[in-house]
Amino acid sequence: MSAPLVTFRFEIVLDLDQPTDGLASPLCDAAFAECDGLEMTMEPKMVESAGVTDRQQRLIGPVKYGQITLKRGMTDNLQLWNWFARGTRPGSVLTAHGQITMWRADATPAVQFTLQGCLPVKMRAPSLNAKDGLVAVEELGLVCEKFTVALPGTAGFGFSGGIGVGVNLSAGLTASASLSVGGTASAGLSVSGGFSAGGGF
Repeated sequence: MSAPLVTFRFEIVLDLDQPTDGLASPLCDAAFAECDGLEMTMEPKMVESAGVTDRQQRLIGPVKYGQITLKRGMTDNLQLWNWFARGTRPGSVLTAHGQITMWRADATPAVQFTLQGCLPVKMRAPSLNAKDGLVAVEELGLVCEKFTVALPGTAGFGFSGGIGVGVNLSAGLTASASLSVGGTASAGLSVSGGFSAGGGF
């Protein structure tokens, strides 16, 4: 029986479908600290049949995906903000593709989420408060046109939809994550005093 996966060992890489000036791939060097919104839902349609009164007949409905939220410690790297700004210009659609990989405790890849046609739909600056002294965290919201899930090296399954992801912590425990697609993966994860890995584990 496989051991349950942990939430802090993952890798996220986002690459632009069409490289452009001022925006490198992977975006922000694939450094994210938190990911939320990897979600699929299917809305079934109910069908009424004459004479059938003791049951509800349902047909498969459209699949929808949750909005992916990625968070990272804000630096002077403004690629996410520039990507969002360029995507709001008329006739200028800069999509990206990506891959989110969850890792086992032995540093081998366990599950991969593959994203296609990613669009930024939200950028949020950190809350500023002089008395707290916290790390400034920026937030990116993503939607995708296709989202599949697979074991490493297999075809996977999924539908059209949207997502995004990341990881990076500091203060005794450090974790960096990234998201990659098309077989690309670059990032690392390390926990001080114990496990460390980089590149692709």
